[in-house]
Amino acid sequence: MGFEGAAGGMGGGVRALMRRKQVDSERARPAGSSNQLRKELSVAQLITIGVGSTIGAGVYVLVGTVAREHSGPALTLSFLIAGIAAALSAFCYAELASRCPSAGSAYHYSYICVGEGVAWLIGWALILEYTIGGSAVARGISPNLALFFGGADSLPWILARHEIPWLDVVVDPCAAFLVFLVTGLLCVGIKESSFVQGVVTVLNCFVMLFVIIAGSYIGFQTGWVGYKVAGGFFPFGANGMLAGSATVFFAYIGFDSVASTAEEVKNPQRDLPLGIATALSICCSLYMLVSVVIVGLVPYFAMDPDTPISSAFAKHGMHWAMYLVTTGAVLALCSTLMGSILPQPRILMAMARDGLLPSFFSDVHKTTQVPVKSTIVTGICAASLAFFMDVSQLAGMVSVGTLLAFTTVAVSILILRYVPPDEVPLPSSLQASFRRSHENDEEKLRDTLGYEDHEEGASEISDVVVESIKDPLIEKQLYASKLDETKRRKTAACSIASVCIGVLVLTTSASATFLPFLVRCFVCAFGGLLLLTGLGMLCWIDQDDGRHSFGHSGGFICPFVPLLPVMCILINTYLLINLGGGTWMRVGVWLVMGVFVYIFYGRTHSSLTDVVYIPVADANEIYGSSSASGFVA
Repeated sequence: MGFEGAAGGMGGGVRALMRRKQVDSERARPAGSSNQLRKELSVAQLITIGVGSTIGAGVYVLVGTVAREHSGPALTLSFLIAGIAAALSAFCYAELASRCPSAGSAYHYSYICVGEGVAWLIGWALILEYTIGGSAVARGISPNLALFFGGADSLPWILARHEIPWLDVVVDPCAAFLVFLVTGLLCVGIKESSFVQGVVTVLNCFVMLFVIIAGSYIGFQTGWVGYKVAGGFFPFGANGMLAGSATVFFAYIGFDSVASTAEEVKNPQRDLPLGIATALSICCSLYMLVSVVIVGLVPYFAMDPDTPISSAFAKHGMHWAMYLVTTGAVLALCSTLMGSILPQPRILMAMARDGLLPSFFSDVHKTTQVPVKSTIVTGICAASLAFFMDVSQLAGMVSVGTLLAFTTVAVSILILRYVPPDEVPLPSSLQASFRRSHENDEEKLRDTLGYEDHEEGASEISDVVVESIKDPLIEKQLYASKLDETKRRKTAACSIASVCIGVLVLTTSASATFLPFLVRCFVCAFGGLLLLTGLGMLCWIDQDDGRHSFGHSGGFICPFVPLLPVMCILINTYLLINLGGGTWMRVGVWLVMGVFVYIFYGRTHSSLTDVVYIPVADANEIYGSSSASGFVA
């Protein structure tokens, strides 16, 4: 049964939530359309976008905080484990990005594989993530920048923070100015903005290399005193090291920005997986090397939690290194600011293309071929937040959008491999072609059987055909084949659902410390049983043959399916559950707002409102004949 047929008995609202668009979104847009993005990006530019968006100023602070409170000298292993966990999501992103290279990243993938309702929530959550993320990063630049002018309150008056007494608000003109500067740069063009981000990222990497080389020299001179502490390599035990991994995991958030530029990549099947993998590898290597050096220079309990790197050099007589490290922090923040603002206009554009947001956001500038209107709106919102509001307390909301996207992408990989859509939406403009095609097929069948001129002969041929079809052996084989495939798809769908429910029950009960111990153990055991049952069934049954023709072929293939995506779902869901009630309450308000926007606008304006769903083979034939005749949907 096709997708639409499966939802046919449900209400109109539920059917709307489960609508899925076709894989090749290029085919659904008119050729020469005004909302096409320019293909400018190469592997090197993708790497700079990924590294620049991922390595923020957090690394200059995280090493001190995590080492003091969680990991101790085992901080390097915490970064390694977190990097491996991030790589699970990166593998899933790499396959979907190469198969479905279109703007929108996780929103686009979930719309194809899961459904419109989930895609809307992912897109809406990503909008919040990038806006707050960009504002928080911009707000953190001015204190670091002020150090070059002599201290925290030494910025020029026009850029310095000011308190509005009657509103009890501290405004930050420097943060707002930087957001507008980055917005203007992004409006110029993707090639130009990626070049500037590349320069800033390379300079930041040189600062980190200085920390590694100079710190190693000092370490060999002084005997690596940080590794000779009484508590040993694991002063907080294995649990402390794992807790540190959960904390530094968020230092890897940012490589998904590469996937959001998929439509602007010259050779997406090759370049996107390379860009994502290389960017993540560089980030992991730099994080680990910096942590190896810093925890070796100073005992973990003596680290400054706010300025661990510069204070470590200062304790060895290199006070001037503070300015170099501060330069690296400012460069990292500027690069991350660009990486935070870059994806959001493309998310807005993708949602507007699908009709879920007004078409205003899908307009692309004719000269620069970037979504200028969406970029300007993004810049205004982020600059307003950065100017008026200290968003540091909202920083946890950034993680919700990212982790939701990571989880949905992993679920999409399972759907792609086991139950890929076997029917695709046909726009109303092509439904007439579909009907004509079926009428032509019927006419050809009548002509073949000779209904008009050879009625008696046709009757005999028809009898032979019917008798052949009714042959018990052939009929049994056809029926058994169809039944087996239907049964396999239903089993796979139930197994994926079992995995998702099991993960949710397991992680929620494991984190619910307020429950009695025996109750937690029982619920955890139930969730684990659901998880293992679903995973075992997925390992046992065959993957769908349709996965080979899903989207663009010849790209990266995610390994170790279904184990790798299931591990990705488990890790990301656990982190989501443990973000805290306050964070979820704030995110919940935003998501409820998104539900109302979808109900009153997106649901009725969706481009899939008037479509019908037809088998993939029929759709390929329709689009092929339409292209040959010069007709474009």
